[in-house]
Amino acid sequence: MSFVDLILKKRDGHPLTNGEIADFVTAVKEKTVADYQISAMLMAIFFRGMNPEEIATFTREMALSGESLSFPSIKEPIVDKHSSGGVGDKTSLVISPIVAACGLAVAKLSGRGLGFTGGTIDKLESIPGFRTELSSEEFTRFVEKDGIAIMGQSAKIAPVDKILYALRDVTGTVDSIPLIAGSIMSKKLADGSDAIVLDVKYGSGAFMKTTNRAVELAKVMVGIGEDNGKSTLALVTNMDQPLGCAVGNNLEVIEAVEALHGRGPEDFLLECRAIASAMLELGGKAASPEEAGKKVQEVVKSGAAFDKFLAMVENQGGNVEYINNPSHFSQADLILDGQADREGFVASINTEEIGKSSLLLGAGRARLDDPVDPAVGIKVFKKIGDEVRKGDLLFTVHANDRMKGEEAVKKALSAYNISENPVDRVNHPVFCRVKREGRDYVEERMS
Repeated sequence: MSFVDLILKKRDGHPLTNGEIADFVTAVKEKTVADYQISAMLMAIFFRGMNPEEIATFTREMALSGESLSFPSIKEPIVDKHSSGGVGDKTSLVISPIVAACGLAVAKLSGRGLGFTGGTIDKLESIPGFRTELSSEEFTRFVEKDGIAIMGQSAKIAPVDKILYALRDVTGTVDSIPLIAGSIMSKKLADGSDAIVLDVKYGSGAFMKTTNRAVELAKVMVGIGEDNGKSTLALVTNMDQPLGCAVGNNLEVIEAVEALHGRGPEDFLLECRAIASAMLELGGKAASPEEAGKKVQEVVKSGAAFDKFLAMVENQGGNVEYINNPSHFSQADLILDGQADREGFVASINTEEIGKSSLLLGAGRARLDDPVDPAVGIKVFKKIGDEVRKGDLLFTVHANDRMKGEEAVKKALSAYNISENPVDRVNHPVFCRVKREGRDYVEERMS
């Protein structure tokens, strides 16, 4: 069947066979079809969707399009974590050393930020000297030595996903559950992990705007992982406001270091504990969330988690003096205040606008080749449910360009909705846990 026939078949709502999906992935990899034909197929998938068997095959074929990592000398399960992306989401910098300190290896592939969501690789590269481009041999050696390493996605890992991701971003096909699930899980199937915890976000600062859509995506990805022999659990988490206070690379690393010492914003600490606890459960280090939570707190209190972070930074060439004394990090030239123009209660925050404000400053990139300024960003001080008076500080903008800084203040102020009436706070960032038992999906709501 020609590639045009495959496009027409999916356009008309018919499922593709395993062989046809394999032919699609091979054509993309070998560049035997034009970008406009690939884009047409992506649009057909966007509108017509894929059934579970199609999604599983599509994901597996993308994983098989490149090399797979393995760690034969590590006997304990290797547990990975992935977030669907959020504003102020620096959890990987905290939960990875926590889990490693508890005795499970963490071999993590991470990405750069694109658009209004930040990337773990950009945050780590704000530490002077830190290398995220590692050979497979180096990556394996660091994981075997200290139980922790985080690197950028190699061009050899799921290369077809990189091609499709770039086209999705410019063809309006990002917000598709089959394409999101396939992109995320193809890399997870290839990274050598035995178990996966997924952080699937919903809300104004996420791709999935509602809990229903986020739970749907979580179930699809859990199913892909389980069907491919990896124990998989998803946490559906709130992104209706920035996670923690810091948005921007240096600022977020500093906040992560604080969290590894047991300090910092409560919502950020709660989410880190929840994700790390889930990883310990999947990896067999705890029989219950309560037992896992105690172990998480123990390694933070003892300093063992912070020591693992130091070991990773040192292994990957980073200057540990910046971690031991975060005041060494470069600071923006300007700090501009965003103040409330009336009294009341913070009713909502358009988190995507906060992310875009940070992007405007240079903390992120609109295109993959854009430079990133590690010093700029936003610190948020008022969250949903907080009472404010006229003139109270909602946030500060950290800028190296006054015009951009003042524009970012205006944009971030427009993200705040202040009500005259009291508003409930977001008491816990985790909405529910999603897992599969047999062929049935179970949602465990947070109390």
